[in-house]
Amino acid sequence: MNHGKSSDRSRGVSRRARALVAAGVGAGVLISSVAAATPALAATTPTVSCTSAKAGLADKLKRDITAALTNRRGTVAVGLYDRSTNTTCTLRPATAHDSASVVKVTVLATLLWDAKKHNRYLTDREVSLAKAMITKSDNAATSTLWRQLGLTKIKGFLAAAGMTQTKPGANGYWGLTQITVTDEQKLLKLITARNTVLSDNSRAYILKLMGQVISSQRWGTPYGVPSGVSVAVKNGWLQRATNGWRVHSVGAFKGGGHDYMITVLTHGNSTMSYGVTTIQGVAKVIHRDLAAS
Repeated sequence: MNHGKSSDRSRGVSRRARALVAAGVGAGVLISSVAAATPALAATTPTVSCTSAKAGLADKLKRDITAALTNRRGTVAVGLYDRSTNTTCTLRPATAHDSASVVKVTVLATLLWDAKKHNRYLTDREVSLAKAMITKSDNAATSTLWRQLGLTKIKGFLAAAGMTQTKPGANGYWGLTQITVTDEQKLLKLITARNTVLSDNSRAYILKLMGQVISSQRWGTPYGVPSGVSVAVKNGWLQRATNGWRVHSVGAFKGGGHDYMITVLTHGNSTMSYGVTTIQGVAKVIHRDLAAS
């Protein structure tokens, strides 16, 4: 699935951001160059940040996610939120990624949000397109719904959802929508708990379709999920001329005393399978640590 010419935009933004951070550190710290260099280094190699209401869990997750990513090439961004223990972990939460097919959850949410605004049910045609888009990652169905909705409605949903870091792809290139861990986690939170943006029926419908994804596309964040825990997943994969493969996975999980969501976004992968392996290494330790807590 290739949705446009290669672009270094996301890489360029992060490089500028790093330069600004480094410049700010240099200007503000007039002590030894070693002390000044340390925060600049931290800015270019972000570390996993975790907080939790459960004693010891944040430290364990931070250590295990970091270990899972040791020696993995490419750029990886991670988000975890568990309602049950009020646990949050993030890594590069604001780094922009080409969405690939992960944006399909946003397309479905927009469709349902707009239908609710107009007090109508989805048509049989929309139901068929939505099912193909989520369960089989059907690109033609997605393009049809993207065109039907149009950028005004898509941007309207993003505003209502508070997904301020998400930038819809131009000229119909929905797979080049810019997404971040922060916004994907916001979307997963909306799908998994009552709110004023999506109706309970809409949320249940999205979770149902994400729970029916075909077996060949159920890799990624569900890897290592304990038995008895429900799984809702959507993955994305896209190869481009720069930064190699983009491989992403978003998932919502409930059971075993936990109610949590995981987003892992990656680019700079040499192959699709390399990205999948990176994501699954992170998912495995998250599921394990939460199950043990």
